[in-house]
Amino acid sequence: MNILIADDHAIVRYGLAKIISGIDLAANTILVDSFNAVIQHLDTQQIKMLILDINLPGGNSIQMIDAIKFRQPDTHILIFSAYDERLYALDYLQAGADGYLSKSATEEETKLAIRTLFNGEKYMSAATRQMLLQKLSKHQPKSNSPFDTLSAREVEVMNMLIKGIALNKISELLNLQVSTVSTYKTRIFHKLQVESLIGLLDKIKLYETVIQ
Repeated sequence: MNILIADDHAIVRYGLAKIISGIDLAANTILVDSFNAVIQHLDTQQIKMLILDINLPGGNSIQMIDAIKFRQPDTHILIFSAYDERLYALDYLQAGADGYLSKSATEEETKLAIRTLFNGEKYMSAATRQMLLQKLSKHQPKSNSPFDTLSAREVEVMNMLIKGIALNKISELLNLQVSTVSTYKTRIFHKLQVESLIGLLDKIKLYETVIQ
């Protein structure tokens, strides 16, 4: 098994090689200082894992991921960079990298990332994982239910209406003017596009809305 370390700083290359030797992986480490050398090794021998700086002579863009995967789709790529993780991690992971590790990471975190990728799994720091979750939550499909447009008070009034409670009784229970309750009723009907209590009940059944 070959682990290829690509970084233009000798101290980084040898430091990573030293860390890998302490993990006790059944692997041979190869050290290179340019992206051209990365390509040469990919063209001539099987690489299980590549630890790659994203700013190398001969390669300093996200397109490096495509060039690597084109040659060896099964190579696990760990981006190891001093660039701000918050700005670059998600882009490289979405482009096909299997992990992103900051050069400011501790030795233990570095070992964890290397072990994780060597075992065929993906790695991201807690900070990157949180960014990914936030991004995914922003892209969750919005509900198409018209009931989501109702305010908490409107839902409260609606629940009383469908139970057959009269407007004057609702005003008493909620400590509101009858005219105010009537306004809420009008808003509810308008938002749900119904014209009667029967229409409201039909709409609730259609959207399977649970009435508390």
